[in-house]
Amino acid sequence: MAITPQWKDELRARITLSTLVQRSVKLTRAGREWKGCCPFHDEKTPSFYVNDQKQFYHCFGCGAHGDAISWMVDHAGLQFLDAVKELAAMAGMEVPAPDPVQARKAEARASLIDVTEAAQRFFVDSLAGPGGAAARDYLERRGFSPAVMREFGFGWAPDDRQALPRALSQFGEDMLEGAGMRAASEQGERYDRFRGRVMLPIQDARGRVIAFGGRILDKRDGVAKYLNSPDTELFDKGRTLYNLHRAAPAARQSGRVVVVEGYMDVIALANAGIADVVAPLGTALTEMQLELLWRMVEVPVLCFDGDAAGQRAAMRAITRALPLLAPMRSLGIVRLPAGLDPDDLLKQQGKAAMERLLAEPASLIDTLWAFERDAQVLDTPEAKAGLKARLMAHVETIADPEIKGLYRRELSDRFSAFAYPPRPPRPALPPRAPAGQRGGWRGAPLPPPGLSEEARARLAAIMAGSQRQGLLSAVLAGFARHPQAIARHAEALSTLARSAPAAAADIESLFELAETLDSRAPVAICNAQGQPAPSADIRYAFLDEGTDPDAAREELAEAVSLLVERPALEAALAATIARFEDDPEGSFAEQTRLRAQLMAVEERLKAFGRRKAAAGPGTGDDAAPAADRD
Repeated sequence: MAITPQWKDELRARITLSTLVQRSVKLTRAGREWKGCCPFHDEKTPSFYVNDQKQFYHCFGCGAHGDAISWMVDHAGLQFLDAVKELAAMAGMEVPAPDPVQARKAEARASLIDVTEAAQRFFVDSLAGPGGAAARDYLERRGFSPAVMREFGFGWAPDDRQALPRALSQFGEDMLEGAGMRAASEQGERYDRFRGRVMLPIQDARGRVIAFGGRILDKRDGVAKYLNSPDTELFDKGRTLYNLHRAAPAARQSGRVVVVEGYMDVIALANAGIADVVAPLGTALTEMQLELLWRMVEVPVLCFDGDAAGQRAAMRAITRALPLLAPMRSLGIVRLPAGLDPDDLLKQQGKAAMERLLAEPASLIDTLWAFERDAQVLDTPEAKAGLKARLMAHVETIADPEIKGLYRRELSDRFSAFAYPPRPPRPALPPRAPAGQRGGWRGAPLPPPGLSEEARARLAAIMAGSQRQGLLSAVLAGFARHPQAIARHAEALSTLARSAPAAAADIESLFELAETLDSRAPVAICNAQGQPAPSADIRYAFLDEGTDPDAAREELAEAVSLLVERPALEAALAATIARFEDDPEGSFAEQTRLRAQLMAVEERLKAFGRRKAAAGPGTGDDAAPAADRD
């Protein structure tokens, strides 16, 4: 078994780096880090920092940087294997036995780096030679300074299918192809992969050339504008970030890392003096690339072009990031003005404009909400429901339960505010009558003008007492006249007794006297206990002796249902509202259902009252529950 990257990660995780360093360097706590004077150069002001969370040390004075293994190599002077063995002993781990196969692969990778480094020198020399004149003109037009061109290693690949074998004759064809420099046609002809392109080296975290990217000078049909090396033993584009080895030290000083769409954007920003910038290599950000970013800073800033393609790139990155979110680990999103890329913005508005945008990125959740809200026209209930479904589908991908719950609540709140905006205020009530003129209305608005004196008197009588109590009195009187219905409604009457305590004694009397009730007597309850007769002013069909008994019992059942259902629904609604904090989504759905049922009951109450009114004078309009609000 070889010493794999996974084994080294576990070794680092078991070693507290600050404890290891403090064996020879005095450190003091500085927030979440440790600081001290750098052991690699003489200094009086501490600029050497150790970060246990990110498992690295860094000196801002001399640039020394590394992990526990490199500390043992660079500071203690041990060979790599000796350093690994000593750290493994501290961590209680067994060092894997050498794997001959892995050893051969490591040796092959080292040889391939010799190939890519030699190819880089050839490309740089070609740019400086006579054949690189057109490429030099192109780079000058782009405004790249000579210093930036040297820093990023610009080169030129001649438009020649066999240039590399001649220039790198010390390497065999297999090595050139293994390093991604050569390719083979279906007919078996081998040729240079990069031809007639401005070349940029792609380097690993240690600054070694592992691959290349090439850009054509002029657009040609059927020719890709950008071309990257294929995946090789050296290069995995999903695990590599362009410019990482330069951006990481800059990010430690700025506390920020910016991700742009391509390597020419990286160089444009570096040319303007913004150094903490990286780019993926021809693909959307991968999970591994996000992990590399989060090792540097807690909230990397993704900067995308302002066109539709840039927005889709932002959403692809967000989709990849959601399952990986953790406390203090997120993304910031900057959207450039429409039609501009970083180079355009810098040329038109300058570095200050770019810095202002980077200083105020949108949050991940803001970008997610805005993208899905604007994804389609939301002019129907179905479309709005689709928005909610898309948002919740994103939420379900989040692995961290706490963050998932917070995202669900935040997005639900935004959706509710969007889909259920506040209703306009209701019209003001009519003016109130002076105190001396209110009479039986008890401060309610004056009745509308134009009513007959009889109607005015009837309305005044209704408002003088409780509508619900009027209906309740009628229902009790109805059971007194139709005692055979009491048993069928026993459960409803029990519920009614709990919701209307004032009637509990009367209902209990009905239960006790049910068997002795005489429905044919002038006063229904005629035993010695003296249940009071209903008011003569209260008249319902189930109280009239001439009403068909079946019709009377049907109306009586409807009245009981109205009396029982409304307080039960109101209580259930209050309980649902009370648990909104714990379960906003479930509570909202339940509130919607209960309010719909309550509105249905209200409509039945109104219809019940209209039936009473339609029956004409003497049918008990004062008892109708149409305006019941108690």
